[in-house]
This record gives sequence, C-alpha cells and structure tokens, in this order.
Amino acid sequence: MNEQTALWNGTAGHAWVDTQEVLDGMFKPMQDLLVEEVPASSATQVLDVGCGTGSTTLAFARRLGGKGRCTGVDISEPMLAAARARAEREGIPADFIQADAQRHAFEPASFDLILSRFGVMFFEDPVQAFANLRRAAKAGARLRLIAWRSPADNPFMTTAERAAAPFLKLPARQPDAPGQFGFADPRRVHRILEESGWADIDLQPVDFTCTLPEKELVRYLTRFGPLGRFLHEVDAHARAHVIETVRAAFEPFVHGAEVRFTAGCWMTSARV
Repeated sequence: MNEQTALWNGTAGHAWVDTQEVLDGMFKPMQDLLVEEVPASSATQVLDVGCGTGSTTLAFARRLGGKGRCTGVDISEPMLAAARARAEREGIPADFIQADAQRHAFEPASFDLILSRFGVMFFEDPVQAFANLRRAAKAGARLRLIAWRSPADNPFMTTAERAAAPFLKLPARQPDAPGQFGFADPRRVHRILEESGWADIDLQPVDFTCTLPEKELVRYLTRFGPLGRFLHEVDAHARAHVIETVRAAFEPFVHGAEVRFTAGCWMTSARV
C-alpha cells in the first residue's frame, strides 16, 4: 500500500467523511463551474476522478437527468462508502469504483467527459495516470480539471501549518510531489498532459470565494493538512495550546459567523 492509499483509507479519508457537508459547502463553487461549464447534452458517459464522497459525481448525474451515466473512481473505501450511500439515499443512478485511476483497467474509449475536482494531484506517476485516462476516453472526449494553484495563492490553506510550526515538526511541502499542490506549476501540468497524449491543453487561473461556518473552523483546521496528520503526536496540554494558537491565526478570515477565503485554482481543459 503506497502512502496516498494509506492516507485516504485512513485519517484523511475518514476526516472527509466526517466533515462531508462542510467540505461540500466550501467547494461548491468549483463543483458548480465544472458541472455548468459542460452542456449535459454533450456528455453521456462521465468519469469523475478522485470522486471522494461523490458530490461532483452526483451533481453531474442530476444534470444528465438519466440520459447518461456517471462513474466515480477513488482509492478511498470510506469515502466511496459515503458516496454510494448518498446515491442510494437520493435515488441517483451512479457507479463508484474503488481503484487507482493510474492503473485501473477502464473499458477503452468509454467516456466522453473526464472531470475532477481536486482529485488528480496525488498520482505517483501522473503521466502514466493521464495516459491511462486517455485510453478510457472516446475520440473527441474532453478533460476538465480543477486543482490548486501555489501555496502563495492559497494562504488560507497553509495558515494552520505556519502557525503550528513553532510547536510541531511538520514536514515541508515538496514542490511537484503528490499532494494538495502537486499541480501548482502550469508548465508541469501542460507537459504531463502533452506527454500522456492529450491535445488542446489550456490552463486558466480561477479564483473562488469559499465559505464555511465559523463554528466548524476548529474541527476543520485540526482534521486536515499536515496539522491534521501530526497533531495527535503531542500531549493534550500541548495540543490545546497549538489549537488555540492556530485558531487565532485564522482570525483575518473570520467574518462574524462565517469564514471566508479565496481559493486560487487552475481550470485545466484538454481534448483527445
């Protein structure tokens, strides 16, 4: 089991499931852009890569209205269990596959739209992954991805680790490594897609205004990112001090009962 599989079937996957509604609300602007940007009539077989708990998969399935089929793929069993439960609860036809999209044997030429909201930055070998996805795409199929730009473009996403740095030994983020900012460099992303056989590659910077309830902020900042992974390593007294310090660092983003921040992303498109 590689690091990403272990992470998303462990602490990170369970954190997403536990805070599903909060995260869906935060990232709804990205989902809306992905879903609304493509006319439903132009895509009948849709693949959502790194689908997580299924929000984007189900949103596109609702848009198709039974005129096609949406499939979500993810490595996280707990997140997929939540996605399947949501689909059943809402009566939405969708398929969910637990697999690594880098290696999974998709039916060749079976999808006319491949999309992802924050699901493609974690591949061990992204060229292999996107070559595999291209084989699964029909002639003329489109690729639509939303991924984070750089840490500098996303100060909200790095506030917790910066504030906690004096108290915890957190690993430094490695440029281009699998992880949240793995697709931050647009030249690298263009090269990955070009080498894996995609054409008409285009990356556009997009800024989204995201919100979450202030009452959920501490739960969010203690469950995700490097802080969420390493906070358990300190004793209860130290943990309380770290949380207090980190929460104070988020004060610039707090507006009454709401937390607001700008998410700096790339909207990437390509075609077979």
